[in-house]
Amino acid sequence: MKVVILCGGMGTRLKEETEFKPKPMIEIGGRPILWHIMKIYSHFGFNSFLLCLGYKGNVIKEYFLNYEYMNSDITVSLGLEKKVVVHDSRRMDNWQVTMVDTGLDTMTGGRIKRIEKYIDGDDFLVTYGDGLADVNIVESVAFHKRMGKIATVTGLRPESRFGVLEVGDDSLVRCFKEKPRLDGLISGGFFVFNKRLFNYLEDNSVLEHEPMRRLAEDGEMALFRHDGFWKSMDTYRDVQEFKQLWDSNNTPWKAW
Repeated sequence: MKVVILCGGMGTRLKEETEFKPKPMIEIGGRPILWHIMKIYSHFGFNSFLLCLGYKGNVIKEYFLNYEYMNSDITVSLGLEKKVVVHDSRRMDNWQVTMVDTGLDTMTGGRIKRIEKYIDGDDFLVTYGDGLADVNIVESVAFHKRMGKIATVTGLRPESRFGVLEVGDDSLVRCFKEKPRLDGLISGGFFVFNKRLFNYLEDNSVLEHEPMRRLAEDGEMALFRHDGFWKSMDTYRDVQEFKQLWDSNNTPWKAW
């Protein structure tokens, strides 16, 4: 089953980091967040990746073209018979990575539409290139198959960034909750789709708008509930929080 990762956005709210590289290449613990996402899926046995590239996609291509060289011991023979030997390459991740230029300004649904020809099974996985979670991918796939719908979305209750006050009629604070879980569910990404999804997509549609609305109206969207860790990298503050989690060895997404 292929894992499609949306890597093409410009990350405009992270200009401090994205001026010279795409958002999925922002590092946590010396590795791009994209690498962390792929390690999550790989832990559950999904090793075939389709990366939907756009903004500064060449940076991602260069990373994987040089992946073994940069992450292994190597011997370089110079002179007339130039040769590079990679040592202990068996220790490397057994990944197949297909990188597809899906356009600079293409929306999320359009990016998925443009990789349709690379989907060779009935179902495939999709996630964003900026979020980490301790979602059990195998369980989400099994749930998707049991439900038999076109789309399965991972739903969760996010944590508020702010403290919440409960105030009485006398203007006195009755309760203060520091960063509580919010009411209601949001989509955390980590989708499972049947290939019938492509019937709902147009060349430049926004996955989260018309296609998802129609899937819900048609009764073709199931919810896989996730009550564990989830965090996305939307702002520079998020980058710093991810790095603090890594430095304190508090990495709930790190199952490998």
